[in-house]
Amino acid sequence: MKMLFRFCCFLLVLPVFATAAEVSLTPTVPPIAARAYILQDFHSKRILMEKNSELRIEPASLTKLMTAYLTFEALQSGKLKLTDTIKISENAHKMSGSRMYLEKNTDVPVELLVKGMIIQSGNDASVALAEFLGGGKEEVFVAAMNEKAKTLGLSNTHYVNSTGLPDAQHYSTTQDLARLAQSLIERFPEYYHWYSEKTFSYHNITQTNRNLLLWRDPTVDGMKTGYTESAGYCLVSSAKRDNMRLVSVVVGTENPKARAAESQKMLDYGFRFFETLPLYKAQEALKQEKVWQGTEGANVALGLAQPLFITIPRGQYSQLNINLFANKRITAPVKVGDPQGNLKITLGNQLIVERPVIALSSVEAGNLWRWFVDYFLLKFE
Repeated sequence: MKMLFRFCCFLLVLPVFATAAEVSLTPTVPPIAARAYILQDFHSKRILMEKNSELRIEPASLTKLMTAYLTFEALQSGKLKLTDTIKISENAHKMSGSRMYLEKNTDVPVELLVKGMIIQSGNDASVALAEFLGGGKEEVFVAAMNEKAKTLGLSNTHYVNSTGLPDAQHYSTTQDLARLAQSLIERFPEYYHWYSEKTFSYHNITQTNRNLLLWRDPTVDGMKTGYTESAGYCLVSSAKRDNMRLVSVVVGTENPKARAAESQKMLDYGFRFFETLPLYKAQEALKQEKVWQGTEGANVALGLAQPLFITIPRGQYSQLNINLFANKRITAPVKVGDPQGNLKITLGNQLIVERPVIALSSVEAGNLWRWFVDYFLLKFE
């Protein structure tokens, strides 16, 4: 399938012989019983369905996705090791809500705390990790959470604690939560597998993962549940079928069964009616263009800085229209990464994606004779 998208270096436009009326762009979205929700493709980042995705909501224990994110960063950098032990403080020990029942002043390996936070949603485990990474203070760790939120572009998110306990200034959106979940999956594949584990035991107490989809759908491999009385029942879930991965977020459902059922409905809708296609690799040469006033016979390869995936309704592949527009005149000097045009992909009248096209190589300015020759040729072009 991917080979069908390759076009020769001299080709500018792939023609499509279909009208907008022939293309069904948006399959009917099923009703979702939730205060806010979003369904997004992992690779293309295309939103397939949403409601109130920018509405400020209480994230409850979905907060622990960010606590895990910073913990994974520390593990990945070597600042923290899974075999390190953390002494449990009074503050962590006395945390209310879901917990793994940590005893004060005990030394607990980081790996167990991470599992307790992810699988059991342990508030005590979250605080223990936050205090350790924050130099003994959870508030220092929370400041780092907010800085990371800014870095990731979570513009409508603010944290007050590492657990998700209610606070008027502790908020997020389903859009931000989906973006956070996608980044976590992408950056930390070596740790993501813990989100699919169904049970975890500590101190002879076995608790089950509250994500019911792990038992119902073998393609679901994460991620995190949440609940407070004011937030309702929430769930961030992710599933992979074949080469397509989806991320869904629901908040404000009525009960644990409802958050699972509504999430399943969203995932099934996405996989049934859409497909995600890998079109081009990063730095792949899509077109060769002449460079004026450069060295004799100079050309430059044009391509994309990042891999390109698109998500479209199933069965509409042949209706795609791909247009690569190079700058009319490319003159030396040219540096790698210079924007030299754009790539547009449409389906009917709908723009699917537009990306800048960059120079994949450098071209130095030619000698004075080459400059004059091309100058006059351009005058009469």
